[in-house]
Amino acid sequence: MSNDRKQPHFTELVWESTEQNVPIPPRNSPEPALPKSSSKNNGKTNSTPEPSLQLQLWDTEMETPEPVTTTEGQFVTRAKELVEKTEDTALFVPFKSYWPTYGHMTGTQSRWYFYWRNEVRQGRYLKTDLSYIFLHVYELINGVGWTDPIDGYRQLNLIWEAYRESYKRLDQYLGGWIADFSFVHHLDVPLSIIVARSRGLAGDLAELELMRGLTTAPEQLTFAVLTAMSDYDISKSKFYIGEGKEALEQYIPQVVALINAYVTRKHGSNLVEMFPPGPAVMRERYLFRSAVYDISLYGYSVLIPVVRISKSPPLRSLITRLFRLTENKLRELMGYRGRLKGINVDADMDDLITRFLKREYLKETQEDIGPTVVIDPEKLERLQSDSEIVRTMLTVENMDEQDYEDSKLEATIGEIDPIQDSKEELLPVEVIEEAQAVSIGSEAEQFANALSPLQREALLALLDEDGSQALLKLAAANGTMSELLIDEINEIAMDILGDLIIEGEDIVEEYISMLRNI
Repeated sequence: MSNDRKQPHFTELVWESTEQNVPIPPRNSPEPALPKSSSKNNGKTNSTPEPSLQLQLWDTEMETPEPVTTTEGQFVTRAKELVEKTEDTALFVPFKSYWPTYGHMTGTQSRWYFYWRNEVRQGRYLKTDLSYIFLHVYELINGVGWTDPIDGYRQLNLIWEAYRESYKRLDQYLGGWIADFSFVHHLDVPLSIIVARSRGLAGDLAELELMRGLTTAPEQLTFAVLTAMSDYDISKSKFYIGEGKEALEQYIPQVVALINAYVTRKHGSNLVEMFPPGPAVMRERYLFRSAVYDISLYGYSVLIPVVRISKSPPLRSLITRLFRLTENKLRELMGYRGRLKGINVDADMDDLITRFLKREYLKETQEDIGPTVVIDPEKLERLQSDSEIVRTMLTVENMDEQDYEDSKLEATIGEIDPIQDSKEELLPVEVIEEAQAVSIGSEAEQFANALSPLQREALLALLDEDGSQALLKLAAANGTMSELLIDEINEIAMDILGDLIIEGEDIVEEYISMLRNI
């Protein structure tokens, strides 16, 4: 028996209750809920139980949720706080970070950054590490460091230009980010540099730039963008690889712009209107990829309407022929053997391109050599005669013949003795100007008569404050180029006046009053 007590015993407990449908008490009730007694009807249990109360898992009044703070949002907040921070001097400290922010820098690195950033804002691009550059770029794309978007665009381009030779990775990122910057701020700026430097972006951006150039800004077309329109791979041309590269890249865009203006004048429609591409395709572009960028500023992406202008077969055919024809003309001008075959364009286009390239190429060649001095004996004699007339009118009119001879002697002595020269009495300024006008009056009249109506309009345009832009529009509207008009006017001026009347795109100052009189 004693041994049995030492062995383990097991007991099974069974809990049993007849209580059912016990309600859960409300949260604000201090008393426990009592079970409802079951009512009996004729000895039977009521089949309809009392409704039970549900447990309230949260309050009915919702609290205002805390705002979600992102790392990018924190960066922008901190950037705004530090936008004016500068350092007078600092030592360069290397800094390498994959996604650089302020918190990744040490104290000495921060001092260098704010010193370097202030130098960059002043246009001094000191040697520095790539991570410092990216940090400043992140500030700009997030709207920190500028008040006008065009200034932000300008700063981004200057940074890219200053450091791209040292850091090739900038071409991989800056092109796309600057394009995104122009899209979110609706900037009407050329994308040609971005296309040229960032080959991986050439698709949609090249189409956008082609459309803009061929419709609203043909003078801004570039060689790199136009290559997307050509079936001729000019990069394999021996002439392009050799001596013709610079000339081809310079003149092909000008030839396309010239033909666009010619077609507009002749047919009333530009090249895009004559050879319409398909409708625009909406393309989603994700903004500032791989950058520290707060999407709450401009959103996650933008929709861009892209017209596949490069897919227009007739337009591609024409641009391809213009590429090849321009190369042939330059080969001839530069004395290069061999010509490309099978180029068919209208005779008028061929003649226009020939005259344009001959004029522009020879003018540039002459500028490189220097001016040729040619003395025209007849014009020299006429100038001497005009000088005598002016000199005579500058002396006092009521002198007798002897006094006149004496005054000439005094004038000669006055060249040696300034005090003696001051005794000479001169006519009023108005009379002097009139005398000078007489000396060139006949030539001015000849010059005016020699100008065509378009050339007269060109001179009037150049007399305005915004003359160069007015001249560009005038030339485009009349199927020519501003450079051609300027050259034609200067040729007439050289023949009649013996001098150039336009330098660059400005009227020579001494001829402005004459032109206003004309």
